[in-house]
Amino acid sequence: MTVNLLDLKAQNGALDAELKDAFERVLRSGYFILGPEVEKFERDLAAFADARHALGVSSGTDALLLALMALGIGPGDEVLCPSFTFFATAGCVSRVGATPVMVDSLPSTFNLDVRDAERRVTPRTRAIIPVHLFGQAADMDAVLALAAKHDLRVIEDAAQALGAVYRGRPVGTLGDFGVASFFPTKNLGALGDAGALVTQDAALFERARILRVHGMEPKYHHQFIGGNFRLDALQAALLSVKLPHAAAYTAARCRNAELYTARLAALPNVRVASAADDAVSPAESEAARLVLPAVLPGNDAIWNQYTLRVCGAGGRDALRTHLAARGIGSEIYYPVPLHEQKCFAALGYQPEELPWAHRLAGEVLSLPIYPELPEVQLEEVCAAIAEFLR
Repeated sequence: MTVNLLDLKAQNGALDAELKDAFERVLRSGYFILGPEVEKFERDLAAFADARHALGVSSGTDALLLALMALGIGPGDEVLCPSFTFFATAGCVSRVGATPVMVDSLPSTFNLDVRDAERRVTPRTRAIIPVHLFGQAADMDAVLALAAKHDLRVIEDAAQALGAVYRGRPVGTLGDFGVASFFPTKNLGALGDAGALVTQDAALFERARILRVHGMEPKYHHQFIGGNFRLDALQAALLSVKLPHAAAYTAARCRNAELYTARLAALPNVRVASAADDAVSPAESEAARLVLPAVLPGNDAIWNQYTLRVCGAGGRDALRTHLAARGIGSEIYYPVPLHEQKCFAALGYQPEELPWAHRLAGEVLSLPIYPELPEVQLEEVCAAIAEFLR
């Protein structure tokens, strides 16, 4: 049985008529850049995210870049960010001329280790970017305490976690800015590139709004040097169709995650991750062939990915090959941590400096978890893993 990692046609096909109506509405309007469709989506997104302000932009990456620009981060500054994450987080720091300072991760959640972050603070540190990786919040109480102690700005990279909750508070609303991505594979996906910034700060929102269009306010008068980060009206209209379904999409992902954990945890040599994992080094970590992802107390995750750790040299690649031979899709997010990327070689990190980031990159494997995944296919994945473990 073929099991795709993702099936976008299933989700968008269910909304075919509404999506086509949105397209026709934009086509007839002749208003293709920003405008009423974007403004409506921004209002609805702010309500969904429980934020005072939301700003639609061209991608999640551009949202990160815009947040850094709005906060005045630039040459001579250092920004703390996890090494085990998607490239855009550190890449945007470099693009504004600042230096990304790589931080190790926690094996329990794959998120930034705030204890390691504090060890890396210097007089040049200006900001910290916690990434809510795979749909689960980072430890924001610890992040905010660190930021208050050292007078740091906080940009929440919620590209994979819009709708997740930390101790009753929506992610993206706890720092100075929250970043959202609507890349088609996200829980709320556009039909192309799109992103957003959310903030509770009116002054930061206004600065970001002006920077979104070349720092222009009023027309052809430029207060700042900004960029072209505008959201297309068409993507806003299509996202407005899908936004009311976002909670249902997440509920289906949560159901799939619960089924995976129930089935796989019953297999021999499999355990579920826990906060206790964060107290030990990779060398001291408890042996198991598979470590399943867990949601820590106080978190409500949205399960953008269901990511296993396959322990032992070559184990992850062997499992991926085994699944592929049975027509089952999987993906490695992310095979090379940022501190080991060639473009950051000049920063001088050694692999052993961030031991968990290095180890996780060699162990992680994400399984199909999209909302429309049939249960029979999920059971097929579990059966294939059980066969692998025999």
